[in-house]
Amino acid sequence: MYQNSIEQPDVFWGEKAQWIDWFKFPQEILGTNQHGLPQWYADGELNTCYLALDRHVEAGRGDQTALIWDSPVTGNIVHYTYTELRSKTAQFAGVLHQLGVTKGDRVIIYMPMVPEVAIAMLACARLGAVHSVVFGGFAAHELALRIDDAQPKVLLTATAGIEVDKIIPYRPIVEHAMMEAHHKIPHAIMLQRSVHPENIEDSVFQDWYALLEAATPVGCTPVRATDPLYILYTSGTTGKPKGIVRDNGGYAVALRFSMEYVYGVQPGDVFWAASDVGWVVGHSYIVYGPLITGCTTILYEGKPIKTPDAGAFWRVIADHGVKVLFTAPTGFRAIRKEDPDGHLKNKYDISCLKYLFLAGERCDATTLEWASNLLNIPVIDHWWQTESGWPMLANPAGQTLLPVKPGSSAIPVPGFDIAILNHDHEPAAVGEEGAVVVKLPMPPGCLPTLWNAQDRFVESYLSAYPGYYFTGDGGYCDEDGYFFITGRIDDVINVAGHRLSTADMEEIVSTHKAVAECAVVGIADELRGQVPMGLVVLKAGATIEEAALEADLVQMVRDQLGAVACFKRAVIVQRLPKTRSGKILRKTIRAIVDQVPYSVPSTIEDMTVLDEIKGIIFRST
Repeated sequence: MYQNSIEQPDVFWGEKAQWIDWFKFPQEILGTNQHGLPQWYADGELNTCYLALDRHVEAGRGDQTALIWDSPVTGNIVHYTYTELRSKTAQFAGVLHQLGVTKGDRVIIYMPMVPEVAIAMLACARLGAVHSVVFGGFAAHELALRIDDAQPKVLLTATAGIEVDKIIPYRPIVEHAMMEAHHKIPHAIMLQRSVHPENIEDSVFQDWYALLEAATPVGCTPVRATDPLYILYTSGTTGKPKGIVRDNGGYAVALRFSMEYVYGVQPGDVFWAASDVGWVVGHSYIVYGPLITGCTTILYEGKPIKTPDAGAFWRVIADHGVKVLFTAPTGFRAIRKEDPDGHLKNKYDISCLKYLFLAGERCDATTLEWASNLLNIPVIDHWWQTESGWPMLANPAGQTLLPVKPGSSAIPVPGFDIAILNHDHEPAAVGEEGAVVVKLPMPPGCLPTLWNAQDRFVESYLSAYPGYYFTGDGGYCDEDGYFFITGRIDDVINVAGHRLSTADMEEIVSTHKAVAECAVVGIADELRGQVPMGLVVLKAGATIEEAALEADLVQMVRDQLGAVACFKRAVIVQRLPKTRSGKILRKTIRAIVDQVPYSVPSTIEDMTVLDEIKGIIFRST
């Protein structure tokens, strides 16, 4: 299967295109766009909302449960059949239609994990509009950046999110962002939550339910396969978010294929991705992938622990008959920390669970072994990115599972011709670390461009290794063909599965009146995988205690980037290690902190600074 996908991609993906229902089946499976780059199913027409909802109702499966909202933080569990979810989606699409939203218009969604967030996404898809979901943990400035880039016609939000037992009011964040943004949004709709009602009379917000009552349901708008379904912003090294564009046709085909091939699920199975819709996992495997396949998906408003305890995941699995769980290693590290012997699992019958998939960050061998021993089922570490939209490396549950190698995400998924290239752009030797790249054409479902930034797309992903997509990750391949991803090559760090730019944090830290220059690096963390740490050089004559400076910087990052950054450590240093050209040696600093071997570049400006940094870092950590 894999060889066929690489040697005859048009034939392979032409066959897989038959797995979904098209309004117009494509005749051109693989072609090129106006930029001379590969594109899939260009002359095909479809509607992603129709694939996710209407087709199942028309096929006689409308009474099957489509979505379960499980919210331990509010005490709610609500089931929606495919018929009910289609009805609610069509009604809310009517709301957007009455506000003038048509095919190609953008809608920003800044909402917590409530059913309405999935309904809003599907309603946009129904109209052919382009949604951009912004994770509710981001601060106003980050939301404002995304508003200015996407230039939406409508913004959707709620009165609050809930973090364990803490209410997070959204209105101040959204109002601040709308004031800061240069683009003025014509319409803003607010969902009232009973846990935190807001008086929105005489405000810019319209009431969600009032608009809903006055709306008329609408049908599905046909779109081209290459038309955008959504924009999802991911951190870039420049400090400006990159708007990853996802098309309709290729994405639908890829998700449908991956649900069976990678995850081993069939229509009717219960699939749970314990993530947030603000991230790519939520788009692909909470909303679109399971519903297009005809599964039951779970929208979970809670945490692995503290809602109410470290048995929360086992309770959800047992209550809803989950066959496959997909989450980040951070979640299982948190469970192991709270319940190291796994006693809470014994309270529940989770015999329905057949596979555990982990992704979003590197899975350490200890967590993999602990989960495997506790659950006695296959625990599968797999690897992919916001840009790919679906798994690139995996041990396929839909085929014959391969032996597990801790630290490895196994083998390439069909369609992904993955290679490791060295500094000379030549294939690396077995076991030699290099850049992880994918030979063009990428398979369906991967990003075709960045929103209104084609030049940046080429520069970021295609220029470093001509003929290849550059993932930004480093890794190596062993003698058995297993791939090991070792981490980012650029200055993006992974905090509990959330990709965050150190450049963003440095920009914030550098604005402090006492700071002359700074470096933010990601350091290994037992729970979150990586956390940011700031190294700060003070201005001449500046007098501030390290504890006071750290408190200032932590608050500044929280206010401007959000609590999701998890920035909690900053230390004062006399100088930063640099090359003679002035480049800060962030990779070397990370290696020092993580106590792993490193080589000192011959271009380093001053060797003694590394010894100073070592002493300061080890004292502070």
